[in-house]
Amino acid sequence: MQTDSTGLESRLTRIEQMLAALVEGQQARQWYSIEEFARIVGRSTYTCRQWCRSGRVTARKKDSGRGAYLAWTISHAELLRFQQEGLRPRHDNDNLPALQADG
Repeated sequence: MQTDSTGLESRLTRIEQMLAALVEGQQARQWYSIEEFARIVGRSTYTCRQWCRSGRVTARKKDSGRGAYLAWTISHAELLRFQQEGLRPRHDNDNLPALQADG
């Protein structure tokens, strides 16, 4: 019986070490690239870019250092807001004229 508790203690110690390593690797960042955001929320980068363009996720353009195009970046606060509340309301159709009923 002594060996069972010793084996259990060593397994628990290994589990604690693995959890500590996971937590350390998952430390919150101040800003996330669109690829990182997409991976965290489980969506494609294309979908997340569309959300940024339409204002459904608050993001800003930042010089990526990889050419002439700026890259979307999303703050940690916005990531947390998205995880708690979801997408912001759609505003990209606000400038379209209202449809009028016939007759």
